[in-house]
Amino acid sequence: MKSAHLFTIILLAGLFSCQLQKRETTTSYEQIYGLATPVKLNPDKTDIVLADYFTNPNLIDSASIPRYFAGNFSENKTTYTIINNHEEFPFISTISFWIDGQPYSLLLKKSKKIKYTLDFDPQGKKYKEVKLTGEMNGWNPKESDLTFANGNWSISLNLTPGKYQYQLVLDGKWVLDPGNPIKVENNIGGVNSLMQVGKDVSNKIPHISTLAYEDWNIALVVENRITDVVAFWQNNELPSDRLIINDKTISIGIPQEAKHYNRSWIRIWTANEFGESNDILIPLSYGKVVSSASQLNRSDWEASVFYFLMVDRFNNGQPGNDELVDDPEILPPANYYGGDLSGVINKIKDGYFNDLGINTIWLSPIAQNPLGAYGLWPEPRSKFSGYHGYWPISSSKIDHRFGTSAELEELIGLAHKNNLNMILDYVANHVHKLHPVYQQHPDWATDLYLPDSSLNTERWDEYRLTTWFDVFLPTLDLENPMVSEVMSDSGLYWLQHYEFDGFRHDATKHIPEIFWRKLTKKVKDSVAIPQHKRVYQVGETYGNRELIGSYVSSGMMDAQFDFNVYDQTVSTFARKDESFKNLSASLQESLNHYGYHNLMGYISGNQDKPRFISLAGGDLRFDEDAKLAGWTRNIGVGDEKAYHKLQSMMAFNLTIPGIPTIYYGDEFGMPGANDPDNRRMMRFDELSQKEKETREIITQLVKLRRSNIQFTYGDFEWLLVEDNTMVYARTYFDKIGFVVFNKQDEPVSVSFKIPERFNDARFKSNFGSDLSVEEGFIELIVDAGSFEVIMN
Repeated sequence: MKSAHLFTIILLAGLFSCQLQKRETTTSYEQIYGLATPVKLNPDKTDIVLADYFTNPNLIDSASIPRYFAGNFSENKTTYTIINNHEEFPFISTISFWIDGQPYSLLLKKSKKIKYTLDFDPQGKKYKEVKLTGEMNGWNPKESDLTFANGNWSISLNLTPGKYQYQLVLDGKWVLDPGNPIKVENNIGGVNSLMQVGKDVSNKIPHISTLAYEDWNIALVVENRITDVVAFWQNNELPSDRLIINDKTISIGIPQEAKHYNRSWIRIWTANEFGESNDILIPLSYGKVVSSASQLNRSDWEASVFYFLMVDRFNNGQPGNDELVDDPEILPPANYYGGDLSGVINKIKDGYFNDLGINTIWLSPIAQNPLGAYGLWPEPRSKFSGYHGYWPISSSKIDHRFGTSAELEELIGLAHKNNLNMILDYVANHVHKLHPVYQQHPDWATDLYLPDSSLNTERWDEYRLTTWFDVFLPTLDLENPMVSEVMSDSGLYWLQHYEFDGFRHDATKHIPEIFWRKLTKKVKDSVAIPQHKRVYQVGETYGNRELIGSYVSSGMMDAQFDFNVYDQTVSTFARKDESFKNLSASLQESLNHYGYHNLMGYISGNQDKPRFISLAGGDLRFDEDAKLAGWTRNIGVGDEKAYHKLQSMMAFNLTIPGIPTIYYGDEFGMPGANDPDNRRMMRFDELSQKEKETREIITQLVKLRRSNIQFTYGDFEWLLVEDNTMVYARTYFDKIGFVVFNKQDEPVSVSFKIPERFNDARFKSNFGSDLSVEEGFIELIVDAGSFEVIMN
């Protein structure tokens, strides 16, 4: 391991060699499956659901907790309640639970929420009620009533510092806040008011980066003063005698027990009085730092690149199972196209996925869907088939139009032989009305009609846990233990019988947490622990980060798709006047909320969104009804500059933390409006020159990510953010990658400072840009509307 600071490590190695003989960690990690997610504390008290973390909470003997808190177990040991005894306590601390004399530690994160008061002056106008709706309450005005006093309306909120889009609801009418001049487009054709909560202290909180390693020691470099450091190996806090801390570096001794584990992890957090730093995640192989992407495998989900394909629209490998819904009211875009499991098998054999470089295939739902037509699009008039798979009439039988059980087994076996994970899209929230569960137990569904006799359909936020998607799609009452037992067993069946590697879960926010906890407990107990397998579960939730993050924990999801960053990414790269500052702020907010080494999904698009390239090229407008457009005109690309915009957007997704996800066809720029136009049949051949070039560039980006560990486990740091240019760095010990973007219509000279620890490195570009290095700065010319990736 070469480093300008290697002498520091050599010096510390002597110190640690003595300490390692003094104290040895001997605990195993069977009592907690996987890496325990941090506990986010509420301002007053917090309940820790112990079964989220421990395979058997009844084995817990006791808990030790910092002096700032009081704590107690519930009578049946299902929860542990933390009560804040002090107004001031550190941003990070730990709680340890003891089992047979061994401690298991959880990180505690202080709530960042502060009190914020919104005032509304009605200017003498009379209103019966005033409500707030926005990102802070999931756009549900029922959550937030303003109170009237002394001629003013006001509401006090506890919010995490950041920016929030919102509107006021005046006697039922949504309006912009007349007292707030700051407004922002919402990326779907509308405008919202924007509130800024708290001050930006990002330049005062610590930032830590990997520096060097030698044998059993790791060193980090520190920016800004730190007051607290917490380091874990697995789920065990490393004692203070394993840490050497000074103003500029932190050195950590790796426990000798790590040599018994094929894969284990070191995790580090720091903080000061202004807030917590970024986190560090370092994979180990038998106690040695994993130093190269070649040491990673498909179980290292942090190294995943997903490819989402809609089975019916991907490849027709077996025309013998084609079966259109025979109904004159279905127009062709809403009927079956013939794609099937055999078609996916053929593309694995052809090497399509390996050539593209991805290592995880996400299949749309393959359970049996109805044979008839349902729903209605008014003009042009069309019903729909269940080609998409989201209307199950069985939760375990494969739709005969997609293939057979034997073909699915062949598909998964072939995928695994080709080092590909297989993720199944599972639908638990609802069933089709022909599903036996509903036919036999109609009382297992939520109510279709609300108390006011209105339909409870598409009430996404107001009645998110009970709303039906349509009158023929009953939402299941998954808070009923019997219902959640049946549906979680159905989900488990796919993992046990077919050896899928995980799930993408549909409509996550519409399902109560009790179901996710039940399913995840079964996954751990029946598959993950006995098979020593990392099963990955990612959810789909449209909402604010607090709602999205509420489903991400050791007891529920590993991750969700980050639609907040997705919406801003589309706007930033597709629109000329959208600043990179907005994108950097959105990504930073997600990193603060989900962590710098999260497993969140970052999509190029999906089955519910218009195709990026048609928005970027202008053939589809942001302010129009994208579904209507797809039905009424042929949507293309428009301005061919859109291909460069797509390439830049993909470069962003493929180089930030998280799991990049390519929606089928986006690798070359398939156009389209919204559903069903964004679900055209996949094209493999007869691509235009621009499409071929785009696929080549995106293939290169995928392979850059997968072959360079800094883009998987690396630290993240902003180096330059301006309206039209943006630069960030991903660093992992002695490896660095700079990613540079230019939004302007002409080439731009970009200059940025090299992190000091890489001043002696030599750099090269990957996409043809000439660069020069002088006095600690890199300067290069970035082509119009383009990007560059620079590495040492």
